[in-house]
Amino acid sequence: MFFRKKAKLNAFYNQQLIQLLEQSRQDWFKYRELLRLSFEPNEELAAQTKMHEARYFFLFREARKRNISIKH
Repeated sequence: MFFRKKAKLNAFYNQQLIQLLEQSRQDWFKYRELLRLSFEPNEELAAQTKMHEARYFFLFREARKRNISIKH
């Protein structure tokens, strides 16, 4: 009775984390593919790719810490 609101909030934020994780994964793959297809090395693009990769793995670790599973 007392923890219903907390459970709803956890479910809401877990769903937001899943959406953010998926968006972050897509961004990382997009930048990785751009870097792979580029003709000459671009340090800014490489830095952005690393940033998106780090963001994705940070969110992934947070999801694992919260024991969130994605069901398709």
